[in-house]
Amino acid sequence: MFHIVINSCCARTPEHCAYDFTVGWAGDMNPPSRTDFVSLTLTGQESGIYNNSKQWRRQSCWRKWKLLSRLQRNLILFTVALMLVCGIATNPSVTEHFRGLAVVAKEEGDHALKPVIHEVQPELDKLNRPLVPESPSEKQKRAAHKRGPPGLQNRLQKKGNVSDTQVEGEKTLVNWRVAMIDQATERRTAKEAANKVDVSEVEQEGHSHKEPEVDRLEAVRDAFRHAWKGYKEFAWGKDELRPMSKSYGEWFGLGLTLIDALDTMWILNLKKEFEEAKTWVSTELSFDKDVDVNLFESTIRILGGLLSTYHLTGDTLFLDKAKDIGTRLMPAFNTPSKIPYSDVNIGKGTAHPPRWTSDSTVAEVTSIQLEFRELSRLTQDTRYQAAVDEVMQKVHKLEGKQDGLVPMFINTNSGQFTHLGMFTLGARADSYYEYLLKQWIQGGKKETALLEDYLQALEGVKKNLLKKSSPNRLTFVGELSHGRFSPKMDHLVCFLPGTLALGAHHGLPAEHMELAKQLMETCYQMYAQMETGLSPEIVHFNMHEGSIGDVDVKLADRHNLLRPETVESLFYLYRFTKDRKYRDWGWEILQNFNKYTKVSTGGYTSINNVRDPEYPNPRDKMESFFLGETLKYFYLLFSDDPELLSLDKYVFNTEAHPLPIWPTAQ
Repeated sequence: MFHIVINSCCARTPEHCAYDFTVGWAGDMNPPSRTDFVSLTLTGQESGIYNNSKQWRRQSCWRKWKLLSRLQRNLILFTVALMLVCGIATNPSVTEHFRGLAVVAKEEGDHALKPVIHEVQPELDKLNRPLVPESPSEKQKRAAHKRGPPGLQNRLQKKGNVSDTQVEGEKTLVNWRVAMIDQATERRTAKEAANKVDVSEVEQEGHSHKEPEVDRLEAVRDAFRHAWKGYKEFAWGKDELRPMSKSYGEWFGLGLTLIDALDTMWILNLKKEFEEAKTWVSTELSFDKDVDVNLFESTIRILGGLLSTYHLTGDTLFLDKAKDIGTRLMPAFNTPSKIPYSDVNIGKGTAHPPRWTSDSTVAEVTSIQLEFRELSRLTQDTRYQAAVDEVMQKVHKLEGKQDGLVPMFINTNSGQFTHLGMFTLGARADSYYEYLLKQWIQGGKKETALLEDYLQALEGVKKNLLKKSSPNRLTFVGELSHGRFSPKMDHLVCFLPGTLALGAHHGLPAEHMELAKQLMETCYQMYAQMETGLSPEIVHFNMHEGSIGDVDVKLADRHNLLRPETVESLFYLYRFTKDRKYRDWGWEILQNFNKYTKVSTGGYTSINNVRDPEYPNPRDKMESFFLGETLKYFYLLFSDDPELLSLDKYVFNTEAHPLPIWPTAQ
């Protein structure tokens, strides 16, 4: 590349100017070995004398400006104006001022922003497009939304199941506060008496008055009705609601949300909604479909939900449906090792492992026992219990454990653990530990091998995974990878305080309850220390002295999926201790769900960023476990009736479906 440089030296008048033209080489590439240039000097009648006075400089600059074309002058003026506008817009004090004006306008009923939605929404409804498209990283994480294997949902879509792609990928900009969240929920600071919150008297214009009591149980019912409204209107009979786009997503095509929520509606005494769902189960639900389902997820959500609803209602419709799906899932156990495959085609009666591996996760194969054992007890068909008991017996004897902790994967051909040396109480292993204790309780506390494995595992947790954070010394459970400790804790691990408390209630050492209380505090802080008051999916705890905060959250882990584990543990801790702080913590969390995840047209949505209260970035998806677990545990937490699903009579599966504890005579 060549450049041309024009140097001018002007005296007082244009005719006394000299101009130098220089042609040379420029650019990032290596210059030629010899520099070629041409220099041209034009001189007027007089060479003039250089004068650096202020007057001369002003005249010189003005003449240079006048020599520019009109287009050049306009471009320069436009650039300067743009820089000024950008500088003003990025000034913090200015942006805060305008943000405050926007909030005031909203509170006073200013509807100036609504035309944005009025223009966008009709076209979206017509095309059935989501307001917030799902990113590729979100698609990769969808299959891990409970405790199943990664990538399952994508596999099922490729195999011909109804896909979510019809409602993905469109980019439409909307205003978060106007389009989605119902901001009507007010913050209330109060102390509760029993189930209701008494708000202290306040003085207003010389008059004392008392605000109405807040019925927390009714608040949970309202939340359920609102979620059900969206599901009924936009996703009836489908697996999952997409509340933002007013559409639905399919996973198995079996009405997953509806079945998962059956016993919740019964417990909340929502008779109208329950009868609507029962009619659908009676007339529409069929398992005779050529579709792949995940053994674990189908067992805990569908089989567990149907069995639980049968026990609560006594209606044999639900037992018949439970027997149907249970029988269709049995081909998963036809493996060389009797460790079940992860996927089953319930129409063809075939099963297979994931396409990318012959492994199943340990949580999958060891967290289906409560449901299949109960199915055998009710039907007097021993093959269901025999299949799942054989799995537990094999895992009990396997090598590869570390102080009772199990690896995350197990091979369906060899029956051996794989990925040795990696231990976690989070995804892919968590409910193994939960079901050790709960099977022991379910069976009348007779199966000592299950209890031994549970107690040994807890000692392994204390020895290898239990640490304290800095600066506030929060107790947390990390992970171990080939002897290297990681201070990473999934929100899924927050099942552990409740499980520890349940064990202590059933006669295990009192120190289990003390550890449960410490971990409960940590799980609450995972919510309280976030700007939205909602926990991220994963946190990393700081362990170095002098740390400013206990919790660090990576960008990829800031999503909240409406998970139940913390509320679950709050329920157990309150039921056993009667300490009202656990209810208050739960009330805070429910209010934040209402504030940041409630969709005004019906339903609740998972969000991408719990650290940004201004724009939490909705995912446009309501998981079935929000109705099946989260809201159910909220209701039980706020209930004053200790006999409502007494923990001496029922044991909850990992999807919050209560199953009866067997009579001791069995």
